[in-house]
Amino acid sequence: MKSLKIIFTLVAASLLTQLMAQDVTPVRWADKRASWMQKAAENMPQLKRQDIKPVAIVRSVADKSAFQGWRMEQTGEPLEILSKESFKPRKEVILDLGDHYTGYFSFKVLDMGLAADAPLRFRLTFAEVPTELNTPFDPYPGSLSRAWLQDEVITVMRLPYEVKVERRLACRYVKIELLAQSYYDFVLTDFNFRAETSALGQAAELAEGTAPIIKKINDIGLKTLSECMQTVYEDGPKRDQRLWIGDLYLEALANAYSYKNHDLTRRCLYLLAGMADEEGFLHATVYEYPAPRPQTDQHVMDYSLLYGVALKEYFKETGDRATAEDLWPVVKYQVEFARTYLKDNVYDMDKQPSWWLVFDWKDDLNRLAPMQGLMIFAIEQSYELAQMLGCEDEVADWPKVVKDMRKAARTKFYDKKLGVMKSGPDAQVSYLSQVWMILSGTLSEKESVRALEYVLADKAACYIGSPYAYHYLIEAMIQSGMEEQAREMLISYWGDMVKKGADTFWEVYDPNDDFKSPYGFHPMNSYCHAWSCTPVYFIYKYKDIFQR
Repeated sequence: MKSLKIIFTLVAASLLTQLMAQDVTPVRWADKRASWMQKAAENMPQLKRQDIKPVAIVRSVADKSAFQGWRMEQTGEPLEILSKESFKPRKEVILDLGDHYTGYFSFKVLDMGLAADAPLRFRLTFAEVPTELNTPFDPYPGSLSRAWLQDEVITVMRLPYEVKVERRLACRYVKIELLAQSYYDFVLTDFNFRAETSALGQAAELAEGTAPIIKKINDIGLKTLSECMQTVYEDGPKRDQRLWIGDLYLEALANAYSYKNHDLTRRCLYLLAGMADEEGFLHATVYEYPAPRPQTDQHVMDYSLLYGVALKEYFKETGDRATAEDLWPVVKYQVEFARTYLKDNVYDMDKQPSWWLVFDWKDDLNRLAPMQGLMIFAIEQSYELAQMLGCEDEVADWPKVVKDMRKAARTKFYDKKLGVMKSGPDAQVSYLSQVWMILSGTLSEKESVRALEYVLADKAACYIGSPYAYHYLIEAMIQSGMEEQAREMLISYWGDMVKKGADTFWEVYDPNDDFKSPYGFHPMNSYCHAWSCTPVYFIYKYKDIFQR
C-alpha cells in the first residue's frame, strides 16, 4: 500500500505539471494542487482483506413473484462433490458466496490421472442478483460499455492450474460453465473470493427495541456502504468504480454515523479539489488509476455545489480545521461560479451549457425548481462553513443572495392556491421541486407539509425514481416535522428492496418497475450502489424516529 501511495503522488504531480504546461491560461490554485494531491495520497486507506468460501451450490428458478422473475435455491449437494467428481458431465455450476462481496475470485482445476491433451475453456459469470445469470448478455442492447458486464472466458492450457480472475468483481453468485474439453476428466476445487473494503470500524448496535425491519434495513445499508468503501468512496463496486461528488456526500454522512473512516472522506475531498478544471470548477467524477485524473468535461452543477456541504459536514464531524481551511477556496469558487448563472435571482437553465444535472434517474423531471432550491441550500450551508472558519467577511453578500433567491423562487414557482411549487414551462408538479424548496428553507414548515401531502396524493405528480432522490425526500419530511411519514417512507421504499431479496441496496429502484434501467439493459444496473446506503445515516442520527 505504501508503494501505491508513492506512485500515486509522483504520477499525479507529473500529470499536473503537464496540465499547466499545455495551457497558457493560469490554473487556479496552481500553487496548492500538488499539496492537495499529496494529502490525498497520504490518506490512502488500508484495505481489509478476507477470504470468502462459497456456502452452497444453487440453481436458478424462474419465479414471477421474485425480483425480476428469478430466485436462487440450494441444490442440496455438498460443495465437496466438485473436488471429487469429474466436472465434464456436470458442465455447469452456480456457487453462492452467501452475501455480496467485492474482490477477486480464484479456483483450481486438477486432473484425475490422465494427462491433459488439449485446453479447457470456461465462461465465468459473476452476479449481484439472479437476473444477471438468466438474461442473455448478447446481442447487447445497453448504452454503456458491454465490458462492464461481469463475464469472462478463461482458457486453461495445462493441468494442474489455478485460475485467478485479474479483474476486481462485485457479486454474490459465481457461475462456471464448461465451453470446451477433451477426453480427460478433471475436477474443480479451492474456490476462493478475496474480499476487500476500507470499512474498518464497527457500527454501534441499535437500540434493543428497534423494529426487525429497521434492523434489517440498517444491516443491508451498512453492507452497501462497506462494499463501496474502497480506496475512494466508489459509486458502485461493479460499475462505475469511481468517485462522484454526490455519492461522496451521502456516503460520508452514513460513514460519520457508522464506520467513522474520516481519512477516506478527507482523501476524496482532496482528490476532487486537486482535479478541478483550470478555472476551478469541480469535475463531478474522478478516476484513481492508472493515475488520478478527472472525467474530462463531466461537470454537474448540483454536485459541485454539494461539495461545500460535504466539507462543512466533515469539519463539523471531525473538527479538522486545517483541511476545511485548505479547501475553503474551492467551496467559495463553486458558489461564485454558480452565481454567474443567475438571472433575476433565478437559476438560468438557458444559459447553462449542456451539463448534466443529476437530481434523480428521471428523464421527465423538470430540474429548474429543484436546481433553484439546491443552490439556495448549498449557499446557505457553505456560508455556515464560512462562519465556522471565520471567513464570513469574504462572502458577506451570500445571505442576501439566499434571501433574494428565496423571494424569487416563491414568485416564480409557488402556486399559492394549490400550495405547491411548479417547475418549467409546463408548470410541472414533482416530488423533488417540493423537496428542494423545503430543504432550502423557501417554504415554511406548514407550507412544507401541505406541499408534500399534495404530491404524495397526486398520481400525476412526477414521482421519484432512485434511492438518491428518496434520501432527500426523507430529509425534507423530517425537516417538515413529518417524522412518522419519514419512518413509513424509509420502511416502505428500502424495506421493499429487502423483501425482494436485496443483499445490498440498488442504484435504481422503482416499486412500479423492477426492470427500470437508465442504461437500456437491467443487468447493467449497479445492485450495490453508494447513494442507496443512507438509511444508515437516518437510523443512527434520528434515533427517536427510527430506533423503535
